[in-house]
Amino acid sequence: MHVFYAPDIEKTSLLPEEESHHAVRVLRLDVGATIQIVDGKGGVFLGTIAVADAKRCLVNSLQPQTVPYRRPYYLHVAIAPTKNMDRLEWFVEKAAEIGIDEISPLYCRYSERKNLKTERLQRILVSAMKQSIQPTLTQLNEPCTFKEWIKTANADQKFIAHCHEADKKFFASQIKPGSKVLIMIGPEGDFSEEEVATAMQAGFVPVSLGESRLRVETAALVACQTVSLMNDLALL
Repeated sequence: MHVFYAPDIEKTSLLPEEESHHAVRVLRLDVGATIQIVDGKGGVFLGTIAVADAKRCLVNSLQPQTVPYRRPYYLHVAIAPTKNMDRLEWFVEKAAEIGIDEISPLYCRYSERKNLKTERLQRILVSAMKQSIQPTLTQLNEPCTFKEWIKTANADQKFIAHCHEADKKFFASQIKPGSKVLIMIGPEGDFSEEEVATAMQAGFVPVSLGESRLRVETAALVACQTVSLMNDLALL
């Protein structure tokens, strides 16, 4: 069944213009077609197209659906944008499919990319939410410098993954199921020693994601899957 994103579907019974165009012009859906709709705020609905308009597609017979699984945890990943945008886009897509609540792009001392436009990343998040039928849309924050962001970073558990020789905990062993987890992933050149020290002063725990040296986007995805897995195991 085709899935569409409409944040105000309960109020308006309308698909947004972009989604309306996709439904009517691309997929050629007509009056009477049954579709699935996610509002990005936790709601999943079934509806029937009543007016097949490419700009304002009207949906009626809206029926709330039971969401089979809601994540018992909250995951926030702060990540330094990669030099190659394809790599960052890949992470955003896959993380959203696995399940992630918030992403914060960080400009760090050794970041190779200091300019990031988020419009395309936002579209990728919407597409991934629809693909995986996630009930909530991942929050994508505007890029921020490390120094500014660290002042307000907050969570039940706060971690920083880095490659410096230091005493680090194994990330999986530190996860408390059901908690709000925040993990920072640095740029290709890693966090500076000063940034690591600043994070630790702010209550971040240094962690290792394993013995292999991982690319930025791989490390971030490993972190997402680790949190998901540790929470799943706690339910067994």
